[in-house]
Formats: sequence, C-alpha cells, structure tokens
Amino acid sequence: MGRILAVDDELDMLALLKMMVENYTDHQVTVTNNPMEATELLDKEQFDLVLTDLKMPGMDGMELLEAAKKKDEDILVLVITAYGSLESAEEAMSKGAFDFITKPFRKEQILLAIDKAMRWREMVRLNKELQRRLESQRAESGKEPE
Repeated sequence: MGRILAVDDELDMLALLKMMVENYTDHQVTVTNNPMEATELLDKEQFDLVLTDLKMPGMDGMELLEAAKKKDEDILVLVITAYGSLESAEEAMSKGAFDFITKPFRKEQILLAIDKAMRWREMVRLNKELQRRLESQRAESGKEPE
C-alpha cells in the first residue's frame, strides 16, 4: 500500500481522484486544494507519490513539483492539467515529474500511471536496499568494491 498526496484547486477533481484511487487500488490518498498546505504535509508526512494540478492559485504545479523533489528526491510526481502543451510537459519532465497527464483523463489512464509510478518507486526502494546490504557486506568482509 502506497501513500498518495493529491493536490488540485478543484474540489470535484480531488473527490474524483480520491474515490478512483481508493476504490480501485489499495493506496491511501490524502487530498488538499491548497498547494501551500501540500508543502506542509510533505514536511510532516511521508508520501510515495504526489498528483498535482498544473494551474493553481498561489503556487503552481511546477513549483510544487520542485518543492516535493527538494524534500524527497525519490518522491514521484504526476502532473495533471487541462492546459497541456508539449512545452509544459517537457518542463515538468525536466524538473523530475514521473509523468504528465492531460484532462480530461480516463479512469484507466490515471490508474495505470499511478500503478507504473508505484512500481517504479518500489524498484528504486529495493535497489537502494540491495546497495545498502552489499556495501554493508563489503565493509564486514573488508573488501573494496570492484
């Protein structure tokens, strides 16, 4: 089970995302319509994935993406927007977004993107754990890495 933070200034979109994810996956979803509150939640809690709208008052999705990556370089961010363009998608990806989804999206599309992101997150976690174990074994045996 993963932890997802969904951020969108549209309450209907937040309710839809929460319902879809919690009805069709085993992930837990925390929602907020305030991107500033989202940064506070990221400070206090551990999330695997952030779903964020691109256009929001106060702080846009790109700024939230950057703030999330500063707090946790491994956190995954899916940017969702009704104002999709090749330029904004490229910018989001260059800033570390895992994926970029345009509204309106199909339920299957968002669920697949979330599944891919969570699988990636788990692979990264396992890889880091294996690296840590390998380094620990090398240290115990006194061998240098090859």
